[in-house]
Amino acid sequence: MTEHTTIPYVQTFDDGRAPMLEALGGKGASLVSMTAAGMPVPPGFVVTTASYDDFLVEAGIAGDINRLLTDLDADDVTEVDRVSAIIRDELCNRPVPTKVRQAVVDSHAALMEQCGGNVPVAVRSSATAEDLPDASFAGQQDTYLWQIGLDSVTEHIRKCWASLYTSRAIIYRLKNNIPNEGLSMAVVVQKMVNSRVAGVAMTLNPANGDRSKVTVDASWGVGEMVVSGEVTPDNILLDKITLQVVSEHIGEKHAELVPDAASGTLVEREVPAERAAVRSLTDAELKAVAQMAKRAEKHYRCPQDIEWALDADLPDGQNLLLLQSRPETVHSNGSGTPTASEDTAADRAAAAGASSPAGSPAAFDLSSITAAVLGGK
Repeated sequence: MTEHTTIPYVQTFDDGRAPMLEALGGKGASLVSMTAAGMPVPPGFVVTTASYDDFLVEAGIAGDINRLLTDLDADDVTEVDRVSAIIRDELCNRPVPTKVRQAVVDSHAALMEQCGGNVPVAVRSSATAEDLPDASFAGQQDTYLWQIGLDSVTEHIRKCWASLYTSRAIIYRLKNNIPNEGLSMAVVVQKMVNSRVAGVAMTLNPANGDRSKVTVDASWGVGEMVVSGEVTPDNILLDKITLQVVSEHIGEKHAELVPDAASGTLVEREVPAERAAVRSLTDAELKAVAQMAKRAEKHYRCPQDIEWALDADLPDGQNLLLLQSRPETVHSNGSGTPTASEDTAADRAAAAGASSPAGSPAAFDLSSITAAVLGGK
């Protein structure tokens, strides 16, 4: 088994270790960094790349994976599907090293104790190559929401590992000349937010790259219905300095996804017309979201694209949570258009698909959505 002298099998968000991309992947590194900066991130831990790498070594399948992917033609979808199915089956069924499993068991137990009970978590893929400046991997691997209990969490950690080799992910890497050698996967396990309102904010105007503005998109409930294009969220443009509203469009917001504790799933329910017709954020909440986005931009020193949510379980003033922050890549590269290695927002939104409540992949990377997609749905 590979010896990892500096990378533990699991790293909690708040254990003080440096947020290394090679250990935590894009999402994991971002969450650890934001926690260290004192931002309001829901608690959790990252199953590091050391766990995945040692699993591959003990399972003895790394060579088989490389052989299957060698000379694979991205345009031969049938063959890609066949190879993908073989690899994912191996990843989901080979034994996990005892030390890796025990680290996950201990960390999950500690998180449950911290949260005061057997609370649901999100299990989110965090690939080492995602969210790089020259390649946008948002939505390439899977996220599973509302997972309750250790057995479900460990099952979906495996599914996240396997999602590194979905047909779509394989084709994406082939077409963008991203090598499979050295590719690894971390997995984020994070307390689910009981979202009353959720959305995305960008520290510029995505329509023209104007960095003197902040754009906020918001809708009722959990955010996947925005990703799948099933609802049109509120879209508000604010002045970055004064936080005054420059323009706003009230979205239709006819439905929302909300957690249902009894069934342990996310359920869709209709939003009454009078509630759908009003902005989902108060003036104070809107300013708080914009201020949080500005804090993220200051921390990372470049325009940011953040995911956020208002937790219905927390009191006002403490209920705004930061779920994810990544560099804005369309305008920040200076071209104002996506580079050849980036997915378009429309492609990424379409690939996210309809949300699945429990046990099915659900793309909760709201920051893969831009104003063009939101306005066009």
